[in-house]
Amino acid sequence: MSITLDDIRRAAKEIAGQVTRTPAIPCGRLSKLAGCELILKLENLQEIGSFKQRGALVKLKSLTAEQRRAGVIAMSAGNHAQGVAYHAQRLGIPATIVMPQATPFGKVERTQQFGARVLLHGESLEQCGDFAGKIADTENLTFVHPYDDPAIMAGQGTAGLELMEDAPNLDCIVVPIGGGGLIAGVATAAKALNPRIEIVGVQAAMYPSMAQALRGEQPTSGGETIAEGIAVKSPGKLTRVVVKALVSEILLVDEPALEQGVLMMTEETKLVVEGAGAAPLAAVLANRARFAGRKVGLLIGGGNIDSRLYGSVLMRGLVREGRVVSLRVDITDRPGTLAQVAKLIGDCGGNIIEIQHQRLFRDVPAKRAELDAVVETRNAQHVREIVERLNSAGFKARVLGNTALG
Repeated sequence: MSITLDDIRRAAKEIAGQVTRTPAIPCGRLSKLAGCELILKLENLQEIGSFKQRGALVKLKSLTAEQRRAGVIAMSAGNHAQGVAYHAQRLGIPATIVMPQATPFGKVERTQQFGARVLLHGESLEQCGDFAGKIADTENLTFVHPYDDPAIMAGQGTAGLELMEDAPNLDCIVVPIGGGGLIAGVATAAKALNPRIEIVGVQAAMYPSMAQALRGEQPTSGGETIAEGIAVKSPGKLTRVVVKALVSEILLVDEPALEQGVLMMTEETKLVVEGAGAAPLAAVLANRARFAGRKVGLLIGGGNIDSRLYGSVLMRGLVREGRVVSLRVDITDRPGTLAQVAKLIGDCGGNIIEIQHQRLFRDVPAKRAELDAVVETRNAQHVREIVERLNSAGFKARVLGNTALG
């Protein structure tokens, strides 16, 4: 193994007082929904909104005086970038960060606010890594790898050390996997303290890189995921050795499950988490029988979600649950008909958000029209009541889109 419990304990001493000791909290509402007792390790409450600053600080403090003067360079989709930039600024170390061109603006701006030179290059983390390596050689900079480095792994493992101190009787810990630095560190700490504990990894279904690497399969990772923090095509070589030895299973979660995880964290805990941070909850909710009746720790890795994406995820969740629906109503195109439809919806307690007549671009008779109304409702049953009321009044109404109504 590339790291040990002693390495993680030394890392914990190195970062003490410089990194937030985040809480590990029970959540009764989510536990009831999941069918098991959940303990949430809230790394989204770090100063930079992610666990990544743990490993970054440990690595930066290991540099020689000469390396500090020359500066460091890192590749990152956002959270590692902020961790390196934040602590490099604190320690007076020049920092350069290479980020994919499609990185959310908020993560780029926050990294720059910490004083780092940000270079946008390529479409993937791997392309960023190649570019960063060339700059490191040219400018004599120390490369700070986001996951495949013993110092980084030990630093991330301090989150697992804290979780085990706060909840020593866990049956299982569920951890998101990108390159594998976090789960390698957490698994090393947890299994050393309790060999019987189970460590389960979670990857976005579009990026099953670690699972495939361990099975010796050809990589297939790619696509747009809301869990960009774990959208890694090439897992670490050091980390995969630890994962193979200590992690019992890697679960894959699709995009609807990740979106649901973000929504549930907002509604049930009032916490903002990014897609990667919601992955452990998504995995448990999608595999309730596997975790039923157990005490499960969820490593909530980060909360740095783009505001526009966050708003979209929340609204899409409301649509899926039938709390915001699009109704199509066939009407006679004459004065007063719209008022009748609006009154029927209002009398049922529905709130019309927007409404539009479709007369010209649909195959409807000249004296008729289709009315598309976006309506806020209580739940799927409430939608059925509104549709039944409209149909009973002589209007042909139906629900459009992908909702809980099918």
